[in-house]
Amino acid sequence: MTRTEQQTHKIRTEGGFIAALDQSGGSTPKALGLYGIKPDAWKDEEGMYRLVHEMRTRIITSPGFNGKRLIGAILFENTMDRTIAGQPTADYLWNVKNVVPFLKVDKGLEDEKDGAQVMKPMPQLDALLKKAVSKNIFGTKMRSVIKRANPAGVNAVVKQQFEVAKQIIAAGLMPIVEPEVDIKCPQKAEAEKLLKAAILAELNKLAPNQRVMLKLTLPEVDNFYSDLVAHRNVLKVVALSGGYSLAESNARLSRQKGVVASFSRALAEGLTAQQSDAEFNAKLDATIESIYQASKT
Repeated sequence: MTRTEQQTHKIRTEGGFIAALDQSGGSTPKALGLYGIKPDAWKDEEGMYRLVHEMRTRIITSPGFNGKRLIGAILFENTMDRTIAGQPTADYLWNVKNVVPFLKVDKGLEDEKDGAQVMKPMPQLDALLKKAVSKNIFGTKMRSVIKRANPAGVNAVVKQQFEVAKQIIAAGLMPIVEPEVDIKCPQKAEAEKLLKAAILAELNKLAPNQRVMLKLTLPEVDNFYSDLVAHRNVLKVVALSGGYSLAESNARLSRQKGVVASFSRALAEGLTAQQSDAEFNAKLDATIESIYQASKT
């Protein structure tokens, strides 16, 4: 099998989860803060990204971070462009850890309209996809946010996501479509009904060889997305933690058959720069094991 075929097989058939290591821009200082590094630790953006790469390197090189319990990891472009142990990050993930590399490609969110935030324009997307292919990236991820159960907003988010997904498929990459429903949405269950209907409508327009992955907020109704899990055009459905604690995320996830995790904040919960390597590795290993067990259902 080719590398892409091996990676597709791993994503489709294995029970592990995807680590979301793609905080960028405005979310990076918050991620570093939770890790115990204060803003006075860096002087400029380059210093900030160097520190966050050190944090991600510590996570990725930790003994418990490997392809036995993880199937993939989502990277920020700056992380993709750097190296770990002398190899480009994506190559290190696959060659050393047997973890499939993905790349976050969106450039942030527009202001809220109709109860939703669509993605900002991505005029450089084709060039970024070309670079991703050259760096041995398997797939991409892009995030929008739904804050209200407003059909116009939900449809705008899903329409844009699938338009861009087709562009990504054409470039030879696997898109993770992420229309997040804000966990603070006052009509969350209703928003999820609108979202599922909109996604199914778009999936049914795809050709048989056009496949996507879906990254969705853990739903209010258990197994609500089961028909998406089973859809011929869906390689995998993964769940985002969305601000839920690790315990709450795992509890919700364990009740969703065929859905695996793609956690960011929940994965890094309790990890700090001040921990010894032994403490850090033990905490990360325990977290990975808990998410893996919740993903196995």
